[in-house]
Amino acid sequence: MDIHIRKEGQAGRITLQRPKALNALTYQMCLDIEAALDDWRDDSDVSLVIIDAEGDKAFCAGGDIQKLYDTASAGDHDYGRQFWRDEYRLNEKIFNYPKPYIAFMQGFTMGGGVGVSCHGSHRIVCENSQIAMPECGIGLVPDVGGSLILARAPGRLGEYLGTTGERMDAGNAIYAGFADSFIPRDDWPALIEKLANSGDVGAIERAARPAPSPSLQGKQAEIDHHFAWEAVTDILDSLNRDGSEFAQNTIATLRKKSPISVCCTPIIVQRVRTGNTIERALKEEFQFTFRAAEHGDFVEGIKGTIIDRSHTPVWTRPDLESVTEADVERMLKPLNTEQL
Repeated sequence: MDIHIRKEGQAGRITLQRPKALNALTYQMCLDIEAALDDWRDDSDVSLVIIDAEGDKAFCAGGDIQKLYDTASAGDHDYGRQFWRDEYRLNEKIFNYPKPYIAFMQGFTMGGGVGVSCHGSHRIVCENSQIAMPECGIGLVPDVGGSLILARAPGRLGEYLGTTGERMDAGNAIYAGFADSFIPRDDWPALIEKLANSGDVGAIERAARPAPSPSLQGKQAEIDHHFAWEAVTDILDSLNRDGSEFAQNTIATLRKKSPISVCCTPIIVQRVRTGNTIERALKEEFQFTFRAAEHGDFVEGIKGTIIDRSHTPVWTRPDLESVTEADVERMLKPLNTEQL
């Protein structure tokens, strides 16, 4: 089984069980999680929900994109669009869930994994946690509601993390708003047992320890200065005027990503910052993902970085400077009611 859903004590328990696949989320797993949350919403026997995963390497390294790639590369864009509709609906339910939703995030938590954990009310990280939104590298934009977390991050950190996909350790994840509590991994089994038996989320605060110092805090001033712009060409100009190692490394990172994805991401983050709701975030993201395979770089991004592992995808635009306002508008223009 890919997922184990059950009730234990006062807890609804969800455990991802694909450790060899880094617990990547399949379409069915998303539907199963949603069904469980619907069942437990009004179940008086369930005081809280706990989601965790087997293995040490990853809580969930993202969505299982093989079928998304197979269908899109064959010209079928409807499968992916329906997958994202259903996944985003789950993300919204987790964000607005009326009961405590507690996520234990060891190892890699990325993309779709962020969507089923970082919208919870209590988000726990440990010594090896690595959280990121790396979607620009595969021709998408930070999605699954992640644009809202990015929009709420300190300063312009959201634009930086969203475009570069930088991985955050426990301290940085807490600083950026992707996690709440640092608890050593060895303490998790006893804490989970206590939560299930008592239904008392206060046990989390009592188990928490001081988090590692966030290195991103030391970069905050530089990030705020360079990423204050909406247009990526302006961000590049600012970085190019700075001869620092940080600036040059950031430029190199941005140039490895899908140009159209990188150019759309700051706009999405800034729109979501204005709207500041999960619903606005998912709507803005879906406008891009709806078109990502047909008009963007999604198929090529998956092929180049995951399927044949060449890491040399041929993007629809050769570089960031080649992306036009019309390109961005085509990817981000509002969808009609039927498309949504």
